[in-house]
Amino acid sequence: MPRDSVQVHGHVSADASAVWSVLRDFCAPWHPWIASMREERDLRGSLIRAFTVKGEATLYREQRTYLSDSDHVMAYTHLEGIAGAQSYDARVTVTPSESGGCTVLWTAQIEAPAARLRDICDGTRAVYQAGIDALRGASAPVGGTTAPRPAPVPVTTRLIDDLPRLAVSVTPELGDGRLCLFLHGIGGGRTNWAAQLGAAGHHIRSAAMDLRGYGDSTLGPRQSSVDDYCADILRVAEVLGARRLVLVGLSYGSWIATSFAMRYPEMLDGLVLSGGCTGMSEAGPEEREAFRVSREVPLNAGQSPADFAPAVVKVLAGPSASERVRQDLLASMSAIPVPTYRDALLCFTNPVERFDFSRLDMPVLMMTGEHDRLAPPSEIRSVAGRIWDSAKRPDVRFEVIADAGHVCNVEQPDSYSDRLCTFLAGLAK
Repeated sequence: MPRDSVQVHGHVSADASAVWSVLRDFCAPWHPWIASMREERDLRGSLIRAFTVKGEATLYREQRTYLSDSDHVMAYTHLEGIAGAQSYDARVTVTPSESGGCTVLWTAQIEAPAARLRDICDGTRAVYQAGIDALRGASAPVGGTTAPRPAPVPVTTRLIDDLPRLAVSVTPELGDGRLCLFLHGIGGGRTNWAAQLGAAGHHIRSAAMDLRGYGDSTLGPRQSSVDDYCADILRVAEVLGARRLVLVGLSYGSWIATSFAMRYPEMLDGLVLSGGCTGMSEAGPEEREAFRVSREVPLNAGQSPADFAPAVVKVLAGPSASERVRQDLLASMSAIPVPTYRDALLCFTNPVERFDFSRLDMPVLMMTGEHDRLAPPSEIRSVAGRIWDSAKRPDVRFEVIADAGHVCNVEQPDSYSDRLCTFLAGLAK
């Protein structure tokens, strides 16, 4: 099938944030050719706009496939309305200009029979140019009063006795059979998610688990594998009566969450990956071994995580992290027993697979800290793009948490929770 691309760009004198505030509202009828517009959701909760244009009776439907408020980028795909179009994937980007104002770049990749392709491309150029012309009248968003944050949802502790014992902090049941489960990093614990539990619990029952060997959970009888972690997730879901899951991971927890998604995609309503995703699954044997050995050197010298925690916190924390945040990170790192740390390192550096992102058919939110040294924005942005490119019907979001390091949910809990709760509120119920 013939393919072609369309690219239209133009300079807009308005500030980039003002232009983006208009463009990002996927279901707003701001384009001058729109006659009617309504918002829809598919079975996953993905956002769809259904609209008509002036002078036509045709109903057009498009699904948003990618959104990044941090980068001012949005992508969408055509579902219905353009006669002959086999595929139509569009992307719009707003970039600040050094001379003032911003540049809007609108592109599309189109596949259609030769007899229709040129007409579709010509029509697309006209639509994009009219849209950019309309954006030249954009004005800065009016700042309103910020709504007060609701009081945190109460949290209780529950111990799931078995081998191993698992400890979870859990919010009250909401009766819809869904659970948002938080998974911490190698240097963390379930207490790292306190702020997110209190916020997310308004939308969905939420729980944070101490991974085996951490906090009040115990190690298993043998070296842990990623399949063991997946089994723990299934056990927590069963005990808490959850039929559907949203997994939220940080670093090591993101790798575990993605590993679970590879095995049980049908169980997931959503996937939130922070400060990582692929772990060591794309590293070669030499790199994995070097990573493990370098972190075992102090252990082999008789030190515990408490001894080298101050040095680790210097790497994890962003430059503006408060003393309280640094002390919280120090406390969670210092509390890790030596056997648990060794167990996690060995599991992490022996991945069993390279991820097939085409299996991620659920909405995905990826976040990382602006100053994350271990999972910098450029790396996570690239992974988000790969997921978008691989998924059959992508619904991907990517955000940078400003002024945060690796443990971005601890350093900037409100910013992280706001993005998380917006994601959760849009998921199918």
